[in-house]
Amino acid sequence: MTPAPRGLGVYREVLSVPGAPVLVTSGLVARLPISMLGIGIVLLVEAEYGSYGTAGAVAAAYAVVSSVCSPLVSRAVDRAGQARVMRPAIAVHLLGVGGLLLAAAAHAPVWVLFAAVAVMGSTIGSIGALVRARWLHVLARADRDGVGGGAGRLEGRVNTAFSLESVVDEVVFITGPLIVTAAAAAVSPVLGLAVAALAVGTGGAVLLAQRGTEPPPVPGRAPRGSSVVGARGMLTLLTVFVAAGGLFGAVEVVVVAFTDERGAPVAAGAVLAAYALGSLLAGVGYGAVRWASPPGRRFVLAACVFAAGMVPVALVSTVPALAAVLFVAGLAVAPTLIAGNALVREVVAPSRLTEGLTWVSTALGVGVAAGAAGGGAWVDAAGARSALALPAACGAVAVVVVLVGYRRLTRRS
Repeated sequence: MTPAPRGLGVYREVLSVPGAPVLVTSGLVARLPISMLGIGIVLLVEAEYGSYGTAGAVAAAYAVVSSVCSPLVSRAVDRAGQARVMRPAIAVHLLGVGGLLLAAAAHAPVWVLFAAVAVMGSTIGSIGALVRARWLHVLARADRDGVGGGAGRLEGRVNTAFSLESVVDEVVFITGPLIVTAAAAAVSPVLGLAVAALAVGTGGAVLLAQRGTEPPPVPGRAPRGSSVVGARGMLTLLTVFVAAGGLFGAVEVVVVAFTDERGAPVAAGAVLAAYALGSLLAGVGYGAVRWASPPGRRFVLAACVFAAGMVPVALVSTVPALAAVLFVAGLAVAPTLIAGNALVREVVAPSRLTEGLTWVSTALGVGVAAGAAGGGAWVDAAGARSALALPAACGAVAVVVVLVGYRRLTRRS
């Protein structure tokens, strides 16, 4: 057995697994729309209908439908295979995008817009869950075959691969909104959504064409009592992710309002970028460590640090201070999300893995929507300075839930 690599060398080991480079690049491109479609829908509908209220309602409908339907799509993926389910699903999704663009251009009744985004949201699935499921498959196979640095180091490789995916997520959420807004400003909101459709179409096609990394399906109905949400510790995990999503959504809205109140609205992007940069750097560092503790304990500790990092946010009064505090707070974001996704592997049955990973993404999305709505209402009622307390409150909820569910989360299957 070759010696285990150290530091950033662990990423080289993981990327040496057959199929890994294409998996990363195609997964990144296919995932870009998750950070583009929401803002793209708002820009398109507002430009054509002149109403932010209508635009927000249509974007919210897309988010709700996507959150509800993505676990169902992933359940079908687990039973029938990624390519068999996602190829037609992505095709229908692209038809939905085209329908939205045509309906908006024709100033169709608003209900037509809702119908189009319902088609889009019900078929997009969770690309991140597909990619993580592929990582688990190829790394387990490499571990059995002794490929990529020797057998027996599966847990460490999974940690590194999930850290890499967390970094990809950060890149997606930083670059996606920039791409869609730049396209809308330079040409038209139509171009922004067209670029998103092109990304999921091309990236998804390349990803699904890689049959060597695709996990084998597990056909047949799941046995009675095998609900993913009802699995030991899963409800606790999902509740923590809802609270974390609430924190993220509140931060996005409150930061924009806070910088605007202080006469520096253009600084909002820089402040949020500092938050994302802290998470990105932490994700890289987290993946470079060979952790001895199990994911459950790491998740509990990371969630507590994640929540504690938001307490100083409620105390700041200047834009530079907010950027600095959020950068430090961001250092706990990626470790929490990475450990949580890794914990799914221990909590749910292997035959329901993609669905379990998708439920985590769904919980996060639900929290983001609720946090954004709550943050906006708090800003309107009491101002942005006061609303900085909301992210800290969401963090406190996460700590309470994770401590109450400590035994369920740390007891290994």
